[in-house]
Amino acid sequence: MNNYTLLIIIAVGVIALMSIVFGLDVLKMSMSVQDYAIFVDPIVDNQNLFVTGRVSIQNIGAKPLTNIHINFGDGDILDIPSLKPGNKIIVSPPPDNSMKFVMITADNDIFVNKAYRTPPKMVGMMGS
Repeated sequence: MNNYTLLIIIAVGVIALMSIVFGLDVLKMSMSVQDYAIFVDPIVDNQNLFVTGRVSIQNIGAKPLTNIHINFGDGDILDIPSLKPGNKIIVSPPPDNSMKFVMITADNDIFVNKAYRTPPKMVGMMGS
């Protein structure tokens, strides 16, 4: 067997192995690995004249989430019956809410408690 042929076979084998490893890694990122999982992102946006808040909620699990209970604090509560896998909703707390934290519970032992975050201001954007 020629030395170049052996070198080409080894190179093709290494490339194939790397393709399999990276392909499986990308596949794991695109498919949900848990049955029940939720992503929550509470944002408070302080403008010069007013303050707005919003909470992004996304079902990142493989099965629907049911009986979603959103507690904005200050006694403000919102209930959502279900959220299908991959779906995302954006909800806002009432205007008089202090917007310190949001607590979300759902069936199948889902519990998330997060403080609101303030996005960075960009030059030229409203409120910066």
